[in-house]
Amino acid sequence: MDSGYPVPALQHREELAVRRSRFITTLAPAPDEAAAQGLIRTVREEFPDATHHCWAFVAGPPGDTARVGMSDDGEPHGTAGRPILTTLLHSGVGEVAAVVTRYFGGVKLGKGGLSRAYSGAVAEALERLPTEIRVQRVDVRLSLDYPHVDGVFRLLDELGGERLEEAYGAAVRLRVSIPQGALERLERGVADATGGTGGLDAVEP
Repeated sequence: MDSGYPVPALQHREELAVRRSRFITTLAPAPDEAAAQGLIRTVREEFPDATHHCWAFVAGPPGDTARVGMSDDGEPHGTAGRPILTTLLHSGVGEVAAVVTRYFGGVKLGKGGLSRAYSGAVAEALERLPTEIRVQRVDVRLSLDYPHVDGVFRLLDELGGERLEEAYGAAVRLRVSIPQGALERLERGVADATGGTGGLDAVEP
């Protein structure tokens, strides 16, 4: 699929026991930070008596660090949030948040043991996470003459385009949404369909 990447299809939960401590991992879609923070609040309310609620999120394509966040939530610095985030970034899944709820079992794991437990809990949950493909889209503005409208509309349908705005004046002006990977084919197709008279005025992410 054009410029697509896997994202969580729904919220998913797994539990891992490490030396009597319970690590409950909740994964959920996180297209933005607000969604991630909403998940964190929900999990805290669901398990109010837990020892820690450590979390991280990647609110973008897989491996993209532009919009990320993490928290150790009282665990030793660098033993929870960072391992969770690193696991998410290397998972190949985008727009994902993870909250790992820990119930302390009485046996201290040490910094290395904690890092392995948190990253392992998230990795195990990711293995069973149902995903769907998110297609990255861009908005494009087109201008064309009236005789070419039907041909361009057919082209848009073939490429999975969506017509967002249509303005009919001296020429036809359109704003459409299209999969990013189909942009070059749209440009070539519009040029072919209009004999070179139509064109893309602007591309907006």
